[in-house]
Amino acid sequence: MRETELVRMVEQAWRVRKGGWIVTANVDIVRAATRDARLAELVAEADVVVADGMPVVWAGRIAGEPLPERVTGASLVFSLAEAAAREGRSIYLLGGQPGVPEAAAKALTERYEGLLVAGTQSPEFGFEKTPDGLDAVAQLVVEAKPDLVLVGLGFPKQEHTIKALRAALPDSWYIGCGAGIPMAAGEFTRAPTAMQRMGAEWLHRLALEPKRLARRYLLEDAPFALRLLAGALRRRFTSKPGV
Repeated sequence: MRETELVRMVEQAWRVRKGGWIVTANVDIVRAATRDARLAELVAEADVVVADGMPVVWAGRIAGEPLPERVTGASLVFSLAEAAAREGRSIYLLGGQPGVPEAAAKALTERYEGLLVAGTQSPEFGFEKTPDGLDAVAQLVVEAKPDLVLVGLGFPKQEHTIKALRAALPDSWYIGCGAGIPMAAGEFTRAPTAMQRMGAEWLHRLALEPKRLARRYLLEDAPFALRLLAGALRRRFTSKPGV
């Protein structure tokens, strides 16, 4: 669905006290899910999976199963926060270095009048490796009882965390937003719109964080994206009508 449709769906769900989970599937997430059945099952547990990556959108079009548009976690941080302000709902920001979720919360409340922030948290590195660590993080969120939880911990850590949170707080909405929290905090900006439409936003991110992203983008994601597109092309010309 389109981003506006997704936001409208979340608003309507809030009104009937129905929670949900959104996965923003970029190339990296799709690549990981194709290689590990457990990760594919984890993604499949979400209520909504949107295409956060132009190669994913292109592959759908080439295969003859077009997606309406790219919907990014970075963009949904803002559109869902705006919806929460409009609906009188609260948000919780989970992820980022110390001080980052607080800075993002400040930026969002200044941007959207009336936005309620139920809490912020920057978990310690490796918290998810022990039941006690995950429980301690989850407990703070559950006690805050937010309507929307923005989880920026990277895949699959953020999805595992969301799964644990959802069991304890089922009426809330959750989204794994990756770098969406530091973006909202102003730590770095998104690529110009033209680069986003061309599918070149990854070059912008690579220029901003070359040490952290070079291996992932150049050695892992780029080759996979090419295979993804080639596979979509084969599917387009080999699939039988009606199948």
